[in-house]
Amino acid sequence: MNREVVEVQVRAVLPLEGSFAVFLGNADKTFVIYVDESVGTAISMFMRGVAKDRPLTHDLLGSVLMAFGARVERVVINHVEGSVFHARLILSAANELHQRKVVELDARPSDSIAMAVQQGAQIFVARSVFDAVEDVTDTLAQIEKRGLEQPSAEAGMGGEAEEIDPDDLDLEGLDLEDDDEDDEDDFDDGYQGQDDDDEEGEEWKKSDG
Repeated sequence: MNREVVEVQVRAVLPLEGSFAVFLGNADKTFVIYVDESVGTAISMFMRGVAKDRPLTHDLLGSVLMAFGARVERVVINHVEGSVFHARLILSAANELHQRKVVELDARPSDSIAMAVQQGAQIFVARSVFDAVEDVTDTLAQIEKRGLEQPSAEAGMGGEAEEIDPDDLDLEGLDLEDDDEDDEDDFDDGYQGQDDDDEEGEEWKKSDG
C-alpha cells in the first residue's frame, strides 16, 4: 500500500479563457489543475494578501473554522481520474472543552488549495498522483519568461487581467477541463475501489494522535 506523499507549493495561478490554471509543484516537477474562475480568483487574492470589502465563500469558511477552534492542517490531493482530481482536507480542532481532534473531509482540490493558501497550510500530493501527472515545468518557464507569472489582484473582480491563449503555449496533451466536473448522471466520487485512499486517511489520523 502506497501512503507516500510529496509536498508541493502553488507556483502560479494564471487566467485562461473561462477558467484558471493552478500550477502546483516543487523542484522536481510541476503539474497543472484547471479550476473555475471564482476559485482561481480566490486563490490568487489569498496569495497576494488582497483585502476584501466583504467576506467571500472561502473567507467565510475560514471564519467558521476559527469560531470553532479549528483550522486547516493540510491538504492531500490523493487521486486523479482522467483530468479530474480529488483531494482530502484535513482539519484539526482543539478547545478548552475537548482534546485535539483531527477530521478528514472529501473536497474539491480547487477549494482545498484556496483554504490551504488562506491559512498557510501544507499541500501534499500522493506519490501515485505525482508520478502520473504530466510535467509542465517547461510550460511554466515559458509563461514566466513572458512576464505573466501572476494575474492582477483584480482578476475576476472587474480588473483587466491579461488572458492566456492556450494556443500560444506548449499545452499539447493537457486537458483544459476543470478539476471538479460534477455531472450528476456520471457522478463518481473518485473513491470507488480506492481502499488505499481511505486507509491513507486513517493513517493521517493515527499519526496525529
